[in-house]
Amino acid sequence: MLDRRPYEGLPELPTFTLTSEDVAEGQPMPVEFASGAMGVDGGQDVAPQLSWSGAPEGTKSYVLTCFDPDAPTPSGFWHACVSNIPAEVTSLPRDWASGEIADGVIKHLNDGGNRDFTGAAPPAGHGAHRYIFCVTAVDTEQLEIDESASPAVVNFQLFFHGIARAFLTPTFEVPAEDS
Repeated sequence: MLDRRPYEGLPELPTFTLTSEDVAEGQPMPVEFASGAMGVDGGQDVAPQLSWSGAPEGTKSYVLTCFDPDAPTPSGFWHACVSNIPAEVTSLPRDWASGEIADGVIKHLNDGGNRDFTGAAPPAGHGAHRYIFCVTAVDTEQLEIDESASPAVVNFQLFFHGIARAFLTPTFEVPAEDS
């Protein structure tokens, strides 16, 4: 498995706090947050509850992403990307991706081919994958993008408009099948 650190080459930004009632930093996620759509037994593609606090003054909106840097592809795997979350929104309930979040919010197409949340789905026996939930505080209410923007394009906009980041990185593993 590659040792990818996707935020390492970006400008260093102040941090704030990201927590969840459903998943914990460095700990395995319950199977409901895995992807049944991608064949994980018991997976339900449920997005975990998230809350954040301590964003800096000047925050006008947020971008939320979930990224698996350990996916066996050259570019990792984007599980969710949501932009233009209003600054007054500082928490999302469990399964937030299946409904409307707020007016003006854009849910971008993820690598699973949908605009919701594609749960964890590492290949069996590939080891524990990291699922980096990142909330970025943004200095503008609306990024100059539309729903056709890929997660990479959204993150390129954050190079110019991101003012702080909060991370939460649970893991998930599918054991090797018996041979």
